[in-house]
Amino acid sequence: MNLNERIPNNVNLSEDKKLQRALEKWLPNFLDWWQEMGPDGFQQKDVYLRTAISVEPDGWANFDFVKMPDYRWGIFLKPAAPDAKIGFGDNRGQPAYQEVPGEFRNALRRIIVTQGDTEPASVEQQRELGKTCPSLYDLRNLFQVNVEEGRHLWAMVYLLQRYFGRDGRDEADGLLERRSGNPDKPRILEAFNQPCDDWLNFFCFTMFTDRDGKYQLSALAESGFEPLARTCQFMLTEEAHHMFVGDTGLNRVVKRTAQLMKQGDVRERGGIPLDIIQKHINFWFSYSLDLFGGEISSNAADFFAAGLKGRYKEQEQYQDHIVAEQNFTMKVVADGQLKDRDVAMRNALNEVLRGEYVKDCEKGLARWNKSLADEGLSERLYIPNARFHRHVGEYAGHSFDIQGNLISAAEFESGKTDWLPSLADREYVRSLMHPIVEPGKIANWIAPPATGIKGKPFEFEYVRL
Repeated sequence: MNLNERIPNNVNLSEDKKLQRALEKWLPNFLDWWQEMGPDGFQQKDVYLRTAISVEPDGWANFDFVKMPDYRWGIFLKPAAPDAKIGFGDNRGQPAYQEVPGEFRNALRRIIVTQGDTEPASVEQQRELGKTCPSLYDLRNLFQVNVEEGRHLWAMVYLLQRYFGRDGRDEADGLLERRSGNPDKPRILEAFNQPCDDWLNFFCFTMFTDRDGKYQLSALAESGFEPLARTCQFMLTEEAHHMFVGDTGLNRVVKRTAQLMKQGDVRERGGIPLDIIQKHINFWFSYSLDLFGGEISSNAADFFAAGLKGRYKEQEQYQDHIVAEQNFTMKVVADGQLKDRDVAMRNALNEVLRGEYVKDCEKGLARWNKSLADEGLSERLYIPNARFHRHVGEYAGHSFDIQGNLISAAEFESGKTDWLPSLADREYVRSLMHPIVEPGKIANWIAPPATGIKGKPFEFEYVRL
């Protein structure tokens, strides 16, 4: 096969025979995985998709109808900066790594594999969603997210295949062998083993879990390993659409719920009550917080010291890029109580990144609450305390209420159905999930979007069924 035509790229693939041989073996396996685990029932449908064919402004967002298995999953890195330097840590100011430093090989591979594993996982989680789409506009957005997660998998596989030899090839194979939710070979991070089987879950996932991806990619975009930094810098241009889908999707659900609340009982009118929306926010926000890792982390300190993973907007927001003397104060559980603990800043960098993420999520809540206010309602949505419903880090193994107060396990169990989606809540939401596939039509539980895609109207036939 002519890989250079099949895989648009700016990594000189046509001249790299070793990489060509690796990808010639991996590509058929990827396509087999896509057919098995990609969107079910829509593989031969024409979808109005955005495809990156270059990193130039007129090349990274080409729109046209394409069948998903024919999508051109490319390999793109942001163009290299001349004389790039490591921007932080103990080696700050030294030339950026162009090859994998031997002493950091295992750490870099772990970072890349963990990030890479999330990409196919989300496609697997969302495999059945197309069958219950609320509109063709939303169906198209789902498939855009799916194919771009596939491209992000390619981005990580390129790094593994190009820079890590046999180990990298084995890891690249493993990315296609694990399965979301599989009890024997699950995905690495627990949020990517959770069911995402209705559109309220999907919008929460793309709002909260993909937003974690933004912050992880932003931290890696600062990396002193320049191929990783340049890869993540380009990935961030695509990640923005995924968060847009979640943010605006939830806003449209909230807006429609508010309209129905003014008419009477939301359930009787086929809408999603605010309390169920809130419970889904609580669930996905808390699971997404876990993705940042433990609050106190020697790995975070080591990654920073080595110049492998920085802070969010490291160069823009900070003046001290060494961070050898600073401390960070955080709440921990000690002797059955919440107490302050001073931690070396480098060991607290997961928590610093998580804090940036929380502030970003709060902006989304403000937008949704404005929709409630615009409809004349006094009810408001919120994000729970960061200690609530945590499974990783200092708060794992302890119970907290929605405000972050330490409570007993029994108290948590008694309040659980008020805070997290119950089986009855999930079944009710699923009962609303009926496909609407006529152009210009939309399900009753969600408002139409303010605008279409690429200047097209909402009534456009975004997917040809």
